[in-house]
Formats: sequence, structure tokens, C-alpha cells
Amino acid sequence: MQPLESLPFYCPIPPAVHPRVREIDEASVDWMLERELDTSSHQRQRLIRCDFGGLTAKTMPYGQTGPLGVVAKLHSVLFSLDDAVCDESGATAHGLAHVTSRIMRVLEAPTPHWPDDTPHTAALRAIRLELDEHATPRQLRRWTEGMRTYLSGLVWEAACRRDRALPSVNDYAAMWMRAIGMAPSTALMDIAGGYELHDHDLDRPEVRALTEMTWTLVAWDNDFYSRNKEIQRAGDNLNLIDVLAQERDCEPARAQEEAMAMRDRIMTLFLRLREQLWSRAEVELRCYLVALGHFVRGHLDWASECARYADPYGETVARWWKSAPSDDSLAPLPIPSIAWWWEQLEGVSYQRRSQLRSDRHHDPDREPGAVGAWAGGAGVATGCTG
Repeated sequence: MQPLESLPFYCPIPPAVHPRVREIDEASVDWMLERELDTSSHQRQRLIRCDFGGLTAKTMPYGQTGPLGVVAKLHSVLFSLDDAVCDESGATAHGLAHVTSRIMRVLEAPTPHWPDDTPHTAALRAIRLELDEHATPRQLRRWTEGMRTYLSGLVWEAACRRDRALPSVNDYAAMWMRAIGMAPSTALMDIAGGYELHDHDLDRPEVRALTEMTWTLVAWDNDFYSRNKEIQRAGDNLNLIDVLAQERDCEPARAQEEAMAMRDRIMTLFLRLREQLWSRAEVELRCYLVALGHFVRGHLDWASECARYADPYGETVARWWKSAPSDDSLAPLPIPSIAWWWEQLEGVSYQRRSQLRSDRHHDPDREPGAVGAWAGGAGVATGCTG
């Protein structure tokens, strides 16, 4: 598993940050230390440097201070949980099924307290109870279901780590969008913004597709910037680049180039589909569409400065951003678990217009027509006041 030079990201959404970013971070760190989530001083220092406030303030810059404090606390618990019982500790599917099932029951019924709560379970119980102050019953239900999606993904991830071979790209795409922890994050967006989404809006296929694209963009972006850290710390090659290299039987550097083209195809689809939906969306849904874009951009802004992801091999990122996608085709990726996203586009015939001319991730049988150039998203990318 060889380290790779970083590739720049395409994300034409303006950056934004909540003005109380430092206050949010300090409060979340103090709370995390009080909860004694980790006994190792080294691990505590590592978590302190994660900048939970920066992650929260950049991904939800529109949020109200009270709910944002809860979001930052959740980030601190999930990062600690990930390090303590997930990918860096030799977790098994059996062990994680036990841990995650207990957590889910606590979130479903947070009172009374259990006498044998683990620190992570107790912290998540406290977050669930604090959300009562900011969320409606419907919003709490959505967040709880988001946590169920995330925790079930952790069990699947642990099973993948125990297999002799890496999963297929199709399985990895389905698993990682769940295990990255984005489902509870997107469920918090309207809570943080001080509005409430309608169920019929969230159930629309286009909105579901945009939500899953947000999960996937964050998950895959994490793979690009964290791969060197993971292989240096834990010999961990469960990431999009190495999964693709196995499936294509190619070198990691070539797989990374192709994986970035796949990622840029999803970013292009995200912008196009969001613009398509904008004109017939009511104000609450428009706020949500803006919030999805903020998360994709804010996550990358946070990662570009976060000490947790400083390259252990001393490689410096020559260029973090790029102005154009490496592949802007609107043809569906041949990945069955996510291909349905492209079915939501209206009036599109698929013609490849790729700067990376690689047939490995194109399906030429789905590209009979031409698509004009699209600048896209300028009216959607600004902030939403709620």
C-alpha cells in the first residue's frame, strides 16, 4: 500500500463559516473531556486537534448557536467512537452489532439511564435528550433513523474489514455512504437551521438522490485526503482508491485518477439536479438544498486545515482546489447501488464530455445524444437564512 500525492477537488460552492466557530469548538472539547470518552492521553490530544467546531461551523454556517453546539458534541462522540471501537481497533461485526444495538435502544428510549452505560452510550444518550430542546418529534424520529442507518453501516464496514478481499466497488459505495455517518448529519440540517422539512419533500426521489449524493461525496472525499493517514496508522486499505485498484487490477495511482473522475461525475450531477429542483421547491426545501451544498464544501474546507489529516509522509498538497471537473459527463456511473440517481434528471441524453477520456467508468451504450455546457448552481450556492 503505497502513499499517493493528493489530487485537487472540484467543488464550485462558495465557502462559509459560522461566526461563533471558536466558541462552538471550545464548548465541544470541554464537554468531550468531561465525558471521559477516551482514557488515553494521546487519543484525547488527537481528538482535541480535530476542530469539531470548525467542522460544524463550516458545514452548517447557517445554524443557530444552540443546535450547533449539539452537532459539535455529536461530532466529538462519533470521531471518538470511530477510533475506539471501529476501524482502528480490529472491530468485528459481532462485537459492533452488540455495541450498536445497545446504542440504538438508548436513542429510541433515552430514559431511564442504564447502570452499565459505556461512556459513548452515555454521551449519545445526553445528546438525544438535549435534542429534545431544539427538535420536533418528527425531526427526532428522522435523526434516530439516521443514526440507525449509520450504525448498521458500521457493522457492514467491520464485516468488510474481516474479509480476505476488498469488497466490490458497488458494495463499497453502498456501505461507505452509510458508515461515514452522514445520515444523522443531514437529519440535523433543518434542526440547526430553525425550520422543519415536510416528509413529502424528503421522500421525493430527487431529494433522496441529492441526500445520498451528499453522503457519498463526503465519504469519497474523506478517502482521498485520509488514505495516507489510514495506511500509515493502521495499514488500512478499505477506501475507494484501493477497492477500485483491486477491481480494475491497476496501480493505486491510476485508480486514484479514475476514482476522482467518478467523484467529479457525482459532483456534476449534484449541481445539475439541485438546479433542476430549485424552481419548484418551497422555502424549507430550498434551505435544505443549500444546506447539502454547504456540507460538501464545508467538509472539504475543514479537512484542508485539520491537523488530524496532516499527511504522515510529509507530503504537502500543492493545490487543494481545481476549477473544472476531471469528468463532467451526465451519463450514469455503472455502479448499480447508485445508478438510480441519474434517472432523476429531466431532458438529458447522455453524451460524454470528459477531460479524462477513460472508458473504464463510462457506459457508451447509455450515451446516444449530446449535452450542452452548463455553468450551474450560482443561484443555489448562496446562504439560506431560513
